Amino acid sequence: MQVKSNLGPVGPLPRPRRQPPTVRLRRLASELRRLREDAGLSQTEVAEKTDVNLATLHRIETAKAKPQLRTLNALLDAYGVTGDRRAELVALQREAKQRSWLQSFEAGLTDQYTALISLESEAEQATNYESLFVPGLLQTEDYARAVIRAVLPTATDAQVEDRVAARMRRQALLEGETPLRLWAILDQAVLCRTVGSETIMSDQIAHLAQQGSRPHITIQAIPFSAGAHPGMLGSFIVLKFAPDNPDVVYIDSMAGDLFLDKEADIQRYNYMYEHLRAIALSPAETLALLASSCEDH
Repeated sequence: MQVKSNLGPVGPLPRPRRQPPTVRLRRLASELRRLREDAGLSQTEVAEKTDVNLATLHRIETAKAKPQLRTLNALLDAYGVTGDRRAELVALQREAKQRSWLQSFEAGLTDQYTALISLESEAEQATNYESLFVPGLLQTEDYARAVIRAVLPTATDAQVEDRVAARMRRQALLEGETPLRLWAILDQAVLCRTVGSETIMSDQIAHLAQQGSRPHITIQAIPFSAGAHPGMLGSFIVLKFAPDNPDVVYIDSMAGDLFLDKEADIQRYNYMYEHLRAIALSPAETLALLASSCEDH
């Protein structure tokens, strides 16, 4: 028997939603793993010493599960952690599942999208390459609505509006005293493709020019004259966090969304981004291209 999901008919019943790990949970997992290694203990030895199940310990150290307070205290006792350091880790455990405004949207969003929003909200910097769309953080409401309707043709009006509202809410990251630092590189095709209507595109490009003049937002375009380049393989985002929190690469594709945090993957995408920056127009040249594109639309 088939059931209907938010976006249409699917096969088997969906699995229960699994909340994506927050940056705090990832940091807690990393700190506990480091403390165990510094103590010279294997996971098996810790399991025997604390009566914490070995499988549970593995899930805690890989950020797949939040430790209960009594479990955390048992681990910290085993590692000899006291004082301010212990208080810091207990605070991380308490805050590890904070979801803030995202909770009100999660019912209509995919696990992958909620994971992106959650990690993005805790990042200090995002480097984003886009080959087909304006980055979500820089989209106008009308452009976002037109894009979502196009890529999710079976979505209801209510589902589209929920997505639009979530996308607009994300953009609050670019405001405030300590906004997210955003560096966006776009292929020129993004500016030439008419999404929604000529009016929507004209407004969108004018919005890009306005945002690109802000001190914490940098926009570069790769002109058609640059020819083939590594970004033609697809769009990606590298989220960068405070020290001791590893970067995360997010890739959105038809085959599914991916989150990569292995050091080799992060280095590869950071290197690719540097190459794209080198072949792109300068920010000033990009603003001139935006002005020209706006006139064309």
